[in-house]
Amino acid sequence: MEIRLQKYLADAGIASRRKCESYIVEGKVSVNGRVVKELGSKIEPDKDIVKYNGRVVKNNSHLIYIMLNKPTGYITSVSDEKGRKTVMDLIDINTRVYPIGRLDYNTSGLLLLTNDGDLTYKLTHPKHEVEKKYIVTVKGVPSEEKLNELRKGTDLGVYKTSHSKISVLQSSKDKTKLKVVIHEGKNRQVRKMFEHIGCPVIKLQRAAIGKLKIDGLSQGKYRHLSKEELNYIKKL
Repeated sequence: MEIRLQKYLADAGIASRRKCESYIVEGKVSVNGRVVKELGSKIEPDKDIVKYNGRVVKNNSHLIYIMLNKPTGYITSVSDEKGRKTVMDLIDINTRVYPIGRLDYNTSGLLLLTNDGDLTYKLTHPKHEVEKKYIVTVKGVPSEEKLNELRKGTDLGVYKTSHSKISVLQSSKDKTKLKVVIHEGKNRQVRKMFEHIGCPVIKLQRAAIGKLKIDGLSQGKYRHLSKEELNYIKKL
């Protein structure tokens, strides 16, 4: 049975489907010795020999789904040219997986890793509007007027945000703890939102992606998704 080349690469754990499309266009992928740059190309997995950067890509169709409670101090990447610790240092499995989306160096919490390119597309593309819940502590006490500005969506200069849900959990004289729910995944979005209203982030944790929660999972630890969780994400 023929499948698209980028799907084959993504399912083999090379990268997300969109990233695999970039690799194809850049000429990093060959099929039966011939470089293929056309995104519509299809292959027969049982017959064709696919190579990425000169190495044979094997797809055994064994899909892995992992939930990690990422600590701060780790890069969300498969590797880092500067030699910094990456989230892959916390994962001990034989199958190659890659992170879905990003949590920056100073952000902790729920991170999914997989070799399922289709799932990566579902969870990262804005049109699917999968909610991500964050617990954030900021400097100062933001006014309700400022919070409403963020709730409605606002122009941050580098990009515009869509609507969000924000509720105050705890407040003191010099800092505020809030729950923030967004359905986008733009670069450092939550941090930029609160910088925009003059309340820089002190601490940021992602607590949930849709119905997936990190409850009971210690920082730095990971587990495979349960059958119930898998059924949920496949229906998204």
